[in-house]
Amino acid sequence: MKFLRDAFDGIKPDFMPGGKREKFYPVFETIETFFFTPDHVTTSGSHIRDGVDIKRLMTVVVLALFPALFFGMYNIGYFHFEQLVALGQQDSYTFMEAFLFGLWKLLPIIIVSYAVGLGVEFIFAMFYGHGIHEGYFVTGMLIPLIVPVDLPLWMLAVAIVFGVVIGKEIFGGTGMNILNPALVVRAFLFFAYPTFMSGDKVWVAGASEVDGMSGATILGQLGSGGDAALQVGSVNHVYSVMDMFVGLIPGSIGETSTIAILIGAVMLLLSGVASWRIILSGIIGGTVMSFLFQLWGANPLMDFGWKHMLVGGFAFGLVFMATDPVSATQTNTGKWIYGFLIGFLSILLRVLNGFPEAVMLVILLLNVFAPTIDHYVVQASVKRRNKRVEDKIKKALSA
Repeated sequence: MKFLRDAFDGIKPDFMPGGKREKFYPVFETIETFFFTPDHVTTSGSHIRDGVDIKRLMTVVVLALFPALFFGMYNIGYFHFEQLVALGQQDSYTFMEAFLFGLWKLLPIIIVSYAVGLGVEFIFAMFYGHGIHEGYFVTGMLIPLIVPVDLPLWMLAVAIVFGVVIGKEIFGGTGMNILNPALVVRAFLFFAYPTFMSGDKVWVAGASEVDGMSGATILGQLGSGGDAALQVGSVNHVYSVMDMFVGLIPGSIGETSTIAILIGAVMLLLSGVASWRIILSGIIGGTVMSFLFQLWGANPLMDFGWKHMLVGGFAFGLVFMATDPVSATQTNTGKWIYGFLIGFLSILLRVLNGFPEAVMLVILLLNVFAPTIDHYVVQASVKRRNKRVEDKIKKALSA
C-alpha cells in the first residue's frame, strides 16, 4: 500500500488550506480515510479509548446485511424464472442463472443508491466544510433491500435525495439525525408513488409484463381475503411456513428471508452493535398482539398468528432499523419499551389499518418518541434514587 500512501501524500497539499483545490478537501479526506486511518489525534482532554471506531462499526453492519443481500439476489431470479416455467415460456433454470439474473436487476439499484446518496453528502460536506461520514455506507446498502425490484430508478433517486436531506442532513449529519434516513426514503416512496410500492405486479421481476401472473405478497393476499399462494396461470402454489422462513416468497428485495436476517442479527449482537433488548422486546410485542388477534380470528390476517413475524418487513425492520443506535432509545428500560411498542403496534396497524409494511412507519413514529421515552425513564430513575436517599436520612435521624 506504500504506492497508494505516496500518491495521497503527493496530492494532499493541493487540498489543504491555501491549495488550489481547497474547497474539495472534504472529498479528499473521505477517500483518504476510506483507505487509511486518519492521521490526526487528540492531544488533551479525556476520551474513551476503544478499538471500534465508526468505520469498523459501519463495516460490521454492512457485512451483516450480506446474507439478506445475497438471498435477495437469488429470490429475484427464482420468482422471475418460476413464472416463465409455469407459463411454459421456459423449461427449467439453474441456481446460478437465478442468482446472476438477480444480480443484474439489483446492481443498478445499488449503484443509484450510492451515487445519489453520496452525491448529496458531497454537496453538503463541501458547503459546510466537513468530511463525508461513514454513516451513508450503511444507509446506501439498506435502501436497495427495502424496495421492490421493479421500482423505476428515477423514483428511487428522487426518494434518496429527499431521505438524505430531510432525514439526515438538516439535523446535522451522521449521529445527529432523529429519523432513520433509509426509512424516510421508504416512507417517501410509499406515499409519493403508492402504485409502485403495493399491489401484485411490483414484487416479482417482470410480473407487470406477464399475463396471468399474480405475485402479490402474502400479507396483500390475506388482506384481500385470499390464500397465501403464488398464482401463475393455472398453477397455485400455497406458501408453507418453511417457504416463509427461508424466504421463497414475494416481497422487498432483502426482507423475505427470515433465516438470512437472523444470521445478520447474530453478527450484530455478537459484535455489540445491536441491542438484544430491542430485538427481544419487539418479538414479545409482536407475539402478544398476534396472539390476541388470533383469539379474535375474524379474518385471514387476524388468524395468521405468529407467522406475522416471518413475512413483510417485520424481521428486517426489527433487526436493522429499530436497533439503529442513533435513532433508537439509549436507556436499557427505554429499549424494552421502545422495542415492545414497535412489535405490538406493527401487528396492530398491519391487521386493523391494512398497512402490510406498517413496521417501517411504526419505527419512524417511535424514532420521534425515543427521546421522550428516555426522558421519562431517566426522570423515574432520579425519583427512585431521591426516595432511597430520603428514606436513609429519615432512618438515620430516627436512630
